[in-house]
Amino acid sequence: MIRFEDVSKRYPDGTVAVDGLSFEVGRGELVTLVGPSGCGKTTTMMMVNRLTEPTSGRVLVDGEDVMAVDPVQLRRRIGYVIQQVGLFPHRTVLDNTATVPTLAGWRRGRARARAKELLELVGLDPAEFADRYPAQLSGGQRQRVGVARALAADPPVLLMDEPFGAVDPVVRERLQNEFTAIQRALGTTVLLVTHDIEEAVRLGDRIAVYGRGRVEQYDTPAAVLGHPADGYVADFVGADRGLKRLSVTAIEPGDLVRPPVVHLDDPLAAAGERLRAEGARWAVVLDGEEKLHGWISSARTEGAEGTVGEQARRMEAWLPVGAPLKRAFATMLQHDAGWIAVLDPDADHRFLGVLTPAALHEALRRSTAADSRAVPRQEVALETVHAV
Repeated sequence: MIRFEDVSKRYPDGTVAVDGLSFEVGRGELVTLVGPSGCGKTTTMMMVNRLTEPTSGRVLVDGEDVMAVDPVQLRRRIGYVIQQVGLFPHRTVLDNTATVPTLAGWRRGRARARAKELLELVGLDPAEFADRYPAQLSGGQRQRVGVARALAADPPVLLMDEPFGAVDPVVRERLQNEFTAIQRALGTTVLLVTHDIEEAVRLGDRIAVYGRGRVEQYDTPAAVLGHPADGYVADFVGADRGLKRLSVTAIEPGDLVRPPVVHLDDPLAAAGERLRAEGARWAVVLDGEEKLHGWISSARTEGAEGTVGEQARRMEAWLPVGAPLKRAFATMLQHDAGWIAVLDPDADHRFLGVLTPAALHEALRRSTAADSRAVPRQEVALETVHAV
């Protein structure tokens, strides 16, 4: 969708902002450009909509050289979101959101209807926010309006320059999650500039790690974190890149341990016998539809009468398969749990197995090895040194 072909940008004073840049952004991808200040990432993005024009090379959008397109028409086809939002202070939220469709010649009713749809999409009820002015909004709300405005004319490409940098960390993470869901739903191709490697990893399908005016590595977040291209990239992503990789490594069924399982209606005596036979201290408790209810310890079955359901404890530490390992680790810490249950959201949340700290570590190691060998994770056999 976006292609850079040996693109350079040199200024009259001899400064080289971008040097021989070549990479491609696929249709529907979200690519993050990350690097220190002054490395050329914003210049790269601005060459897509001709706010800055390349000195040499070509920038193509959907196969068309941007230099062959009228810049005004080009910019109306490309959404643009900046850190300070840039809303018109004298216009209402609804009118701000309808700006681009109006400029593109849409009828007023259609433009305003689309604006209301987008406000709802970004979590701002039009009945409450449409007639407000930017000064009456919080920083996070203004950022949402900026995203809605950029998406209002259904642009195939969206450029974002530090879009979440001006809000506090809690709001930032919520906005990031909501934006990612919107982008996936709309299939918009996004080029997002950030200086924050955590944000780049969280959002990007691929990451371009910038040095001085050039891309040092262009790959998936997992590959950048697991196998930095050189010392510069390794230093930039940080010594804690293994921890960062947790956020881009999903829980897979092959990572799970299958513990003893009992059911709510099972007699406690029978459940106790099973636990003793398997040498287990606890079992997962399921209902009649194989859905998670909780867990029970072997101690609660000893000499007890009645059913498992009368002694079982509820289990709050659970996640869907496919959730990131970072979320699994956080859930273990939050609930002070030695394991978490993993459910299948595509099969009515039926129980699949549990993820233990040891299994989480193995999943991370297997993911890193799989990337380096270009094979599926389930094909990786790990070597483990056992204590003596």
